[in-house]
Amino acid sequence: MPNSNAPTGLTPRRYRNGAPWTGAARTYHVPASNTTALFVGDPVIITGTGDSMGYPDVGIASAGAGNRITGVVVGFRPTAPFSPNKSLPALTEGYVIVADDPSLMYEVQETGTPLAVTAIGQNVNLVAGAGNAGTGSSGWQIDATSGATTATGQLRLIELQHRADNVIGANAKWLVALNQTTETSAAGSLGV
Repeated sequence: MPNSNAPTGLTPRRYRNGAPWTGAARTYHVPASNTTALFVGDPVIITGTGDSMGYPDVGIASAGAGNRITGVVVGFRPTAPFSPNKSLPALTEGYVIVADDPSLMYEVQETGTPLAVTAIGQNVNLVAGAGNAGTGSSGWQIDATSGATTATGQLRLIELQHRADNVIGANAKWLVALNQTTETSAAGSLGV
């Protein structure tokens, strides 16, 4: 049975030490000048400034080698009581909840070109995709053609996400860790 083609960006699953992710995340500010809509699963990066309450500003990360990532959007602070947001439209000020622990591992779908099992341990890059306004899900995926041992890859390919509806092949879901993160002093490590 082929894998379904249903990208949802990056989804936190567990820590590298095997502990489950329990929802720990931090609040970040998105200024009204942000020109890209944000969705759950989108990678974001700090911009070097913040709002008047001291929350750091973030914007959408850039796809490709050498581009760093602070964390992944896992939710939005509501704009009104009991009015949860599925996304944050472009040019709209708001607050996003970001999983930013550099030891987190995320599930993410590859693009249609299948990664081989021999890519495990390599570094790969992301490719941006349009978010789904109906579900609030990100469209970001692994660029399956980007596997390499160079330190500039955005993600480290850890292992296949093991479950009955996922096999190695087109649109497989993989566990990855951030390799190019702003939350450590290292700018990435070599893949194997």
